[in-house]
Amino acid sequence: MVSQVRSLGLHGVEGYEVLCECDLSGGLPNFEIVGLPDTAVKEARDRVRSAVKNCGLEFPVSRITVNLAPADRKKGGTVYDLPILVGILRSGGQLPQLDPEAAFVGELSLSGALRSVPGMLPMALAARSAGIKRLFVPADSAAEATLAKGLEVYPVAHVTELVAHLKGETPLSPAPAWIPAGDGDTLLDFAEVKGQENVKRCLEIAAAGSHNVLMIGPPGSGKSMLARRLPSILPALSEKEALEATAVWSVLGMTDKDHPMLTQRPFRSPHHTISAMGMAGGGNPLIRPGEISLAHHGVLFLDELPEFHKDVLEVLRQPMEEGRVQITRAGGSESFPAQFMLVCAMNPCKCGWYGHGDRCKCNPKDVEKYQAKISGPLLDRIDLVVEVDAPGFDTLSDRPTGESSADIKKRVDAARAFQAERFGPEGPPCNAQMGRGELEAYCPLDEGCQNLMKGAFERLGLTARSYDRILRVARTVADLDGSEHIQVPHLAEALQYRATGWLTK
Repeated sequence: MVSQVRSLGLHGVEGYEVLCECDLSGGLPNFEIVGLPDTAVKEARDRVRSAVKNCGLEFPVSRITVNLAPADRKKGGTVYDLPILVGILRSGGQLPQLDPEAAFVGELSLSGALRSVPGMLPMALAARSAGIKRLFVPADSAAEATLAKGLEVYPVAHVTELVAHLKGETPLSPAPAWIPAGDGDTLLDFAEVKGQENVKRCLEIAAAGSHNVLMIGPPGSGKSMLARRLPSILPALSEKEALEATAVWSVLGMTDKDHPMLTQRPFRSPHHTISAMGMAGGGNPLIRPGEISLAHHGVLFLDELPEFHKDVLEVLRQPMEEGRVQITRAGGSESFPAQFMLVCAMNPCKCGWYGHGDRCKCNPKDVEKYQAKISGPLLDRIDLVVEVDAPGFDTLSDRPTGESSADIKKRVDAARAFQAERFGPEGPPCNAQMGRGELEAYCPLDEGCQNLMKGAFERLGLTARSYDRILRVARTVADLDGSEHIQVPHLAEALQYRATGWLTK
């Protein structure tokens, strides 16, 4: 007898429907799984056999063939354990006719208990798109599956519970929709920072328009401290953004039953020893997302920027422009979302004290060599470059008197509200994502701004890309000021973040 059980699989960070076909036929006892399964899928034979026997059910003594369709797409992971078990029991007559609008996903233990699986959210979203109404998942994955609204999600802790439900003996109750319990982790506050008002202003502009930032200053000046407080002034995640970001984390198994969805914008700070694959993504045979995708709709913070390997920094260039990263390997190709805000910090030289008189021990060639580790094309993609000065004794000895993150966030949220109204639901989400059409429509320059930009273009040696980025930053400054048009002070402030004493052109 042939049975068909609907299930789901993962392709990159997106789910798709998989049909699990089980056939019991005569011949020598054998258990074969076809449909391009990887090692983890093939090992389901042993897990399913033990789970069936340990649950007091009868494992068929016959030739068992399981096909995972579509058969031309590679299947990976342990998500097919449960549908294979259900298919075998149905083919053997131990279960009644299955609901055609139900799907099954889950990993089995040898005792029949179900374990959570990674990628539950994208699979649940795919189930909803495929017309599936009821989804049976491990109990620990149920909260995440409920994020895909429009599904009845049934949490299953053990195979015996599922069998009793399918037989109509003890019905399972659908899991309630997951609701965040509170505000989540407490974020660091800018009110704790002493001085550095110019850097706070730069980060406020960056947060208001989602612009890329580079902070340059001596060691101990507070670059990392300031960067780690940036999430406290970023706008809250929209529902769409939260689902997109969570999908990436889910595929990598970084969600759990207590925190099935990201409630705050991600902040990723990889160590400078990371590889290009770790940054962009990769792997064999399954291609997985990297740090730039984990930072989707959030912040990617690179501390000690020149210490990163050159190939690691260069892989950032294309994703910074396109918002996605395309990974191609011999085994296939995957595209991952990578719309992140890049925040970098670096010392001006190897010793860190270039520009501070006798404190710098580096000769000019060493300074030039150190700064040359950051390529021109990468710098051209950074919107704001700000110098972070070492605070003096008087500043450090005073009590903090700066604005709180809550006050700064109010201005950031107001600027984002202007952008949302300006672009509409079909437009870019923020100023940093404006295309040529939006630049021409919303960033016109009057005569005074034209003259200022012309002088800066020649003096600073700007490129076409940096010209556009200055316009985007000026538009954000105008939004923070509540101005409908870009004025000379707005453009002048945007230009000053390109006119530092080093690195920028």
